[in-house]
Amino acid sequence: MAEWRLRHEYRYSGGVVRHDVIGDGPPLVMVHGTPFSSYVWRKIAPVLAESHKVHLFDLLGYGASEKRDGQDVSLGVQNRVLSELLDLWELDAPDIVGHDFGGATVLRTHLLSGRDFRRIALIDPVALAPWGSPFVHHVQEHEDAFGGLPAYIHEAVVAAYVRNAVHRRMTDGELEPYVGPWTGSDGQPGFYRQIAQMDQRFTDEVEPRYGEIARPVLILWGEEDAWIPIETGRRLNAAIPGSRFQPIANAGHLVQEDNPSAVADALLAFFAD
Repeated sequence: MAEWRLRHEYRYSGGVVRHDVIGDGPPLVMVHGTPFSSYVWRKIAPVLAESHKVHLFDLLGYGASEKRDGQDVSLGVQNRVLSELLDLWELDAPDIVGHDFGGATVLRTHLLSGRDFRRIALIDPVALAPWGSPFVHHVQEHEDAFGGLPAYIHEAVVAAYVRNAVHRRMTDGELEPYVGPWTGSDGQPGFYRQIAQMDQRFTDEVEPRYGEIARPVLILWGEEDAWIPIETGRRLNAAIPGSRFQPIANAGHLVQEDNPSAVADALLAFFAD
């Protein structure tokens, strides 16, 4: 997977969303988190595509999807984007996996948008209060100042931010596909826009309803997650009846980079059950 490219676009009212599908078999949707893109699935999606029809997309305002001034890219809109994509793909109750904000998007789509899923896998999801790092809160207070940073300083900020999500040491070359979408006249303000719109009320809306989830749920969590501690994952496991909790060894928040084979194996076993 030397080049990661989503070949199709969907015109949502808030902007263009890039998407694609690979493989054949039962439908499976993969939802990335922040500040990432569908690129995080590049080592996992091809494995799942050997037995599933895998649907991928970049959240509105992320990756190759459109970024523009005044755009709503909050969690409050992403479940509506996903719901419309499910209609576009003609999927009624696919399997689904969500990481980080993608996990919150999956939960909101299920509980607020009323979309059914056969099985739900959550990977280090943003799901329980409190959340939001000191960096996030600082950006929210000074969004305009960060948007005007010189490009080389901004790129160093994004690289440091992503590095902190990974347990192992990432090279500059490995970081470039994560930093690249957030550069330039659209990408740089887009990076701080999505941080400025992070709001815990979007998870507070659904947190009291986790007990209503009746579908099988698998929760994967990096044991070395420096963004959201593994204890939060165990709390989420207790909040969702019948859910299964599985730690991922030697992995931080971005488990897809630290231990992709363990993630792929766990997802294959769960969705094949």
